[in-house]
Amino acid sequence: MSALVPDDYAATLDDLKRQVHTARFAAQRRVNTELLLLWWHIGNTILERQQHEAWGSGVLARLADDLRSEFPSMRGFSRRNLLYMQAFARAWPSADAIVQQPVAQLPWGHVTELLDKLDDQGLRDWYAAKDVAHGWSRAVLAHQITTRLHTREAAAPTNFVGALSQPDSELAQQITRDPYALDFLAVDGDAPERQLEERLVDRIVDTLRELGPGFAFVGRQVHFDVEGDDFYVDLLFFHVQQLRYVVVELKTTVFDPRDTGQLGFYVALVDDKLRIPGTHQPTVGILLVAGKNDAVVRYALASTAQPVAVSRYELAEEAQAALPDEATIVGAFSRELARGADVG
Repeated sequence: MSALVPDDYAATLDDLKRQVHTARFAAQRRVNTELLLLWWHIGNTILERQQHEAWGSGVLARLADDLRSEFPSMRGFSRRNLLYMQAFARAWPSADAIVQQPVAQLPWGHVTELLDKLDDQGLRDWYAAKDVAHGWSRAVLAHQITTRLHTREAAAPTNFVGALSQPDSELAQQITRDPYALDFLAVDGDAPERQLEERLVDRIVDTLRELGPGFAFVGRQVHFDVEGDDFYVDLLFFHVQQLRYVVVELKTTVFDPRDTGQLGFYVALVDDKLRIPGTHQPTVGILLVAGKNDAVVRYALASTAQPVAVSRYELAEEAQAALPDEATIVGAFSRELARGADVG
């Protein structure tokens, strides 16, 4: 005979599960921080010895061998890793300060990416903070550094200041980038359309991630009936952090002022038909183009009442000639996004 389950059992179990998950995560963070501090102390010791003794590459090689021999079950004592530890201690000279900074929450592999790819300490701290905030993988961190996210984030020309109230215009600006880096869509110039579509689908998660954190897919070719006339929004997203719809239009041509008029129309349509006043922030639009004249963009934005941004996208040089038309790209987006892909 089974025991009776109290009415509050399920709620109590859920609460205990949350406590276990929280404790495990906190323990993992403490272990990670302690490991980083160990690597720092080893690196700092090497730096101090090199200042006063003849600690050359041969000594480091022997040190690596001796540490591996003493701690055979512990990874990380290669000569190469000792050099990273040395660079780590040089980049962040204070062990106490490390604990208070985002870098203390990063896995060691992420720290080595910062050391390998960046010389500026301010940028190292900037990318470390972004990494912690958004939970990037090591590959995403490397991609963001390589594509210079710090120069692209919130950089798109927009009319948000005039079309949106403060501080909403500043918030909306933060979700833009210019340019958007789609260099991972590299294909041969003579690739057939089917192969190109497959390539786009294979890398669609990277494409969505490039839009930035917080974007959730709503639909493709979203239909609107305006008193008997049919209109279709190519790609519609919802930004779950800012609680706003974002219309994304893609043009495989150089920016044309008429593009902002079309996008503005779609923004007004979504704002009227889908947005919930008092709950959702105003809808915005992002136009992605193959190229643009910034002076022309400024004039076009000044003549548009709806909040829109215009950004260029970049492909690998060998892929430029293989760029498909808009229908092909939107079709590839839709097939993968229909499977429930979501970037947060």
